[in-house]
Amino acid sequence: MASRGSLQSAEAIRRGLFHRRLAIIFGLQLLAIVIVCLMGVYDVAPVSAVLALIVIISALAWLAVRRQWAPVSRLARVVGDWDEQSLDLEGWSPDQLPRRTDADVATLASSLYGFANRIAGYNQRERNFTRDASHELRSPLTVIKMSADMLADDPSLGEFGQRSVQRIKRSTREMEALVEALLILARESDNGLTEEDFVVNDVIRHELPDVLEMLEGRPITLELEEPARFALHGSPRVFSVLCWQLIRNACQQAEGGTVVVTVMPGVVTVTHRGEPLARSSANRHGFELAIAQRISERFHWPLELQTREGRRHIARIRFPESTSLPV
Repeated sequence: MASRGSLQSAEAIRRGLFHRRLAIIFGLQLLAIVIVCLMGVYDVAPVSAVLALIVIISALAWLAVRRQWAPVSRLARVVGDWDEQSLDLEGWSPDQLPRRTDADVATLASSLYGFANRIAGYNQRERNFTRDASHELRSPLTVIKMSADMLADDPSLGEFGQRSVQRIKRSTREMEALVEALLILARESDNGLTEEDFVVNDVIRHELPDVLEMLEGRPITLELEEPARFALHGSPRVFSVLCWQLIRNACQQAEGGTVVVTVMPGVVTVTHRGEPLARSSANRHGFELAIAQRISERFHWPLELQTREGRRHIARIRFPESTSLPV
């Protein structure tokens, strides 16, 4: 108990060290200036010497304060030069602080060191996950797709078997889109995503065959309206995943009808017209919208959801930095 009490006492003394040093510095400065001023008043020293001494005393006090502030300045430089992707945290170590550093500064340095270590570990796990998951999840999906295509070409497969194969292919495509979306959202930054100038209309048209394959056997039709054309600079893969999630949600929420994808200047809308699901089933498929919302927030593409008369459900994505193209 005595040892613990002495440690706490030493910690308390050390914690106020910075303030006491500042008090001593400014107290000595004030005393020296008073003495010098008295020397000038009683003609012990000429005015020029008094002024020179005051300047020298102030400069020495400033240097002393600057020396006391050096550990804080060092921490500020380390934080300013911090690269979140770097695993080298040698400059963050509290062991590099001077031995008589104030406890508040030492606590701040130790907390920052722990925080930087957690961020570095998180970034490393993110890279490992996106790399491993990208391979381990996509490879079996590719095998399932190839096997389903081979089964579909088998002439001995009956009607029931063909329907089952089509369901497998449809579910596989949906799983591919989900994996793609989750891998995009798993990344803290946009690293690994190829950015380029692309035409929105071309990307949507390229995705239509997969959507039609997903809708095979369902009383839902898909239409693409293109009253405008525009281009974006970014990742076409992210854009296609976002549109896929909105189209998939519109199809999941419908018993039948038409899903219309419309391209307007700087805007893409996905509209469902037709018979919606029963109220008891309508809440089963909100995951696609949650993913779309997170992608829109990540890449600053505002997403608006509306429900209008005539059972028209509208999802509208706005692209503030789009470039209009001739139709």
